[in-house]
Amino acid sequence: MVAWEAISWVIFFIINMSLIALNLYQIVCLSDLEADYMNPYESSARINAVVIPEFALHGVFCALFLLTGHWLMFLLTLPIACYNTMLYMNRQHLIDVTEVFRFLNAEKKYRIIKLAFYLLLFVLVIIRLVLSIINSIMDEDDGVHEALWS
Repeated sequence: MVAWEAISWVIFFIINMSLIALNLYQIVCLSDLEADYMNPYESSARINAVVIPEFALHGVFCALFLLTGHWLMFLLTLPIACYNTMLYMNRQHLIDVTEVFRFLNAEKKYRIIKLAFYLLLFVLVIIRLVLSIINSIMDEDDGVHEALWS
């Protein structure tokens, strides 16, 4: 018997770790720009290259919660998905090379807040993953005991 619930939480874990990694990469690029280790063009190009994949991955993350019936997790991820959609529709999702220094602190704060949110989701996903694994193990044990006694 395959524990689909546990498999779905493993997928959520992998997606969440990817979102955390993409966000950390952007924060590191902004910090390197602030410390003058990287020029504005290179930093903007690197960050802009991962913004669309991050938005798409977060959208998939949110949609998978909806499709699997995890309503609370869906409602937790929906505001950021809506905000990402708004940024994309208003063409404000990319960092402008010419104005990167003017918005550097705001961009870092925005990404740090998103990182904190993804870390909160990470804790929730880990808890649900462990609980689903325990439940699937308990269900298998119940099936073994019922087969032995019948």
